[in-house]
Amino acid sequence: VQLQASGGGLVQAGGSLRLSCTVSGGILSTFTMAWYRQPPGKQRELVASFPSGGSTNYADSVKGRFTISRDYVRKMVFLQMNSLRPEDTGVYYCHARLAPYDYWGQGTQVTVSS
Repeated sequence: VQLQASGGGLVQAGGSLRLSCTVSGGILSTFTMAWYRQPPGKQRELVASFPSGGSTNYADSVKGRFTISRDYVRKMVFLQMNSLRPEDTGVYYCHARLAPYDYWGQGTQVTVSS
């Protein structure tokens, strides 16, 4: 399984970005998909998840602003990020889990300027 993330960039506070993750080598519907981020100098944290057959979950800090979604035909996962804040800055990683295996994408940088 390979994950290829894209869509990061530099944006002003209040702006929007959409991250994309292309999943290859597996069946998207069987995975729990998630986005994590690692702010500068901090540990990686869960931003949003989309369990197989379940409902979406979000970190409290992004609820109401971020939306995770899947496109089963194109085998892609998205993270729509609105009303971005400087504290959303970090490297964002696409993650797939099919127990007991975990897969990570390469990360995409998101920088939100104030």
